[in-house]
Amino acid sequence: MRAPLLRVAALHMRFGARVLFDGAGFDLQAGHGYVLSGANGSGKTTLLRIIAGLESAQQGTLHFRHQVAPASRIPEPWRREIVYVHQQPYLFHTTIEKNLEYGLLQRGIAAAERRARVSEALRWAGLADKRDVPPHKLSGGEAQRAALARARLLGPALLLLDEPTANLDGQSRKQVLELVTALCIDDHTVVIASHDPEILRLAILERLVVADRQIKLDEG
Repeated sequence: MRAPLLRVAALHMRFGARVLFDGAGFDLQAGHGYVLSGANGSGKTTLLRIIAGLESAQQGTLHFRHQVAPASRIPEPWRREIVYVHQQPYLFHTTIEKNLEYGLLQRGIAAAERRARVSEALRWAGLADKRDVPPHKLSGGEAQRAALARARLLGPALLLLDEPTANLDGQSRKQVLELVTALCIDDHTVVIASHDPEILRLAILERLVVADRQIKLDEG
């Protein structure tokens, strides 16, 4: 078997007397999709934030692309390949086009190519007519679609989605589910923390369960 894209080993995480993870570990294979399930408060969001380098664990190691780092601090270059999409998307107070363009600008992509990539991403997300709209004028579903498009534009090796359909219903939820499904059959590896029954039922996803301070692959 190929070496995993990411290995989490001997992860320990606590908040005061409350222990979230006690020596937990698991592997993520490149090109696979995973859904992370578990009870409220079990540590799903915290786990994604540790992998993304947004939160520090007390102990443990992360192995990514044959490199090793403590779970307390990931190397800066990893942040270009591991992208985390918050449950409540944070969008800059500018236009949607500028939001999507920002990451490409930081990576030195030429202006003409940036425009072409952003236009394609807006079409993919069904937001082509929202190019010049500021984020505060978007619905919750539109904001989530913009965040997913921005993440996809960066071409991450590992994409972490935290409850992407939370607080959405009707057509908005359906549209976001379609984009999430599309991302899961793309080339990069995707981990989705979710309670959504439709995401949990997606056959293309392997199931990781957070329970009893451990993270286990559900073989059933």
